[in-house]
Amino acid sequence: MSGSKITKQQVKRYMDFRKKHTQAVSAAKAGISERSARRIEHNQLQPKSSQPRHWRTRDDPLQAVWDSIVLPWIREDNEITPVGIFDYLCEHHQDIFRPSARRTLERRIANWRSVHGSPKDVIFLQTHGYGELGIADFTYINLGIRIADDPLKHLLFHYRLPASGWAYAQVVYGGESFTALSDGLQNAFQASNGVPLNVRTDSLSAAYKNMSSREDFTERYHEFAKHYGFKPTRNNRGVAHENGAIESAHRHIKAQITQALKLRGSSNFNCRAEYQAFIQNLIDRRNQRVHDKFALEQRQLQALPAYPSDNYSEHYVSVSRTSTISLKRVTYTVPSRLIGNRLLARVYDQRIALYLGMEQVLELERLYTRNKTGRARSVNYRHIIDALNKKPLAFRHSKLRDDILPNDNYKSIWHYVDDSLSADEACYYIVKLLYLAHRHDCEHSLETYVLEGIRQRQLPTIRQCEERFIRIIAMPPSIAIKQHSLQDYSQLFGAHHA
Repeated sequence: MSGSKITKQQVKRYMDFRKKHTQAVSAAKAGISERSARRIEHNQLQPKSSQPRHWRTRDDPLQAVWDSIVLPWIREDNEITPVGIFDYLCEHHQDIFRPSARRTLERRIANWRSVHGSPKDVIFLQTHGYGELGIADFTYINLGIRIADDPLKHLLFHYRLPASGWAYAQVVYGGESFTALSDGLQNAFQASNGVPLNVRTDSLSAAYKNMSSREDFTERYHEFAKHYGFKPTRNNRGVAHENGAIESAHRHIKAQITQALKLRGSSNFNCRAEYQAFIQNLIDRRNQRVHDKFALEQRQLQALPAYPSDNYSEHYVSVSRTSTISLKRVTYTVPSRLIGNRLLARVYDQRIALYLGMEQVLELERLYTRNKTGRARSVNYRHIIDALNKKPLAFRHSKLRDDILPNDNYKSIWHYVDDSLSADEACYYIVKLLYLAHRHDCEHSLETYVLEGIRQRQLPTIRQCEERFIRIIAMPPSIAIKQHSLQDYSQLFGAHHA
């Protein structure tokens, strides 16, 4: 109709009708005049909504600051953020800039950078053939894991074959170090029964304390790579997406651990071995889903070398008169028979092997300090209980007293006897109890028996404990063998010949 605006819908309807009808009929069906229909067909009429608008409907809130302040900044510095510019304008130009224009400012800066800004980084998706690449990295696990009620600070070494998706994970109790990396890679190669052509790691800057340690790490790692026959590569520091095949897997495994802990109902484990088994069970379930692809990739992996690499560091330690050694700010007890000897300690990520000459005499679980300046102790009462049993009164003021007691139950027993008995009797009682637990391998059952007596307010005596737990070893019966004289033998042979 005359004076009314033609919409896009009317134009579309007219063009649809025009395919089957005359111009007049199509115009009538679309609700427009024949003159408008002719103008549409000659491309002289466009719907009002499609006409571009070249004027503003309201005042520009950035007119006073855009050209003079904002534009020079974003031209010179591509890293400056809209929030930083907004804070500056609010603080120094309150007279010409209103805080309500924040969204307009952010949108204007984003549009300008899209048209005139610097080129952005591009992520190039990668494809890897079977057996070409393995990726390894460390990730922190902050999920409240506890070992025997003690908080566990640890990392997770994570290795993955991106072509098949097969993975391996190992709990690391220290930091990122050559020992942890080499031990993790070596175990991963053993688990996959092969070695890829290339192994990519993060920059592992946490493993370097200074330039000399960096050089030592690099040299040892290249020797390790040469032994296993792979080419070591590293992604650029701080560029997480270059290691995306493992970073994404980190998020997935952390989420899986979180859910598994919820289903388990507790994040407390009895020992490290139980926690490692828990992690291994999760990894095995994930690997089962890619079993077919992994079988194909295994065929392309390089064969393992004839013998494993040396993934340890060596240190010489002396056993002091206190039956202890000190290694990496941790004091360890050792059997007292080793006092005065100089031992070779081979330090792995999770254990320490001690050698006297060429013979291994002891293996200890490695302990880590809680921080870089602190110290720690690893005390095994079985190493020193024979000596302590000879002088039990030394227990009370020993620097190792609280560490000698193997668990909280024995600490409870000590507190009870210390309160209820005399000082000497309390020392005698707890030392004899530990000696009995060691000699007859009844640590758990003995503590249960004594605690039950304490609950009934009847502390068992040492004699009662011995009668209950000392094992009587049955001796073989004594058989008297009579030695016959030679004359008896002569008579025997003579009778035979007769």
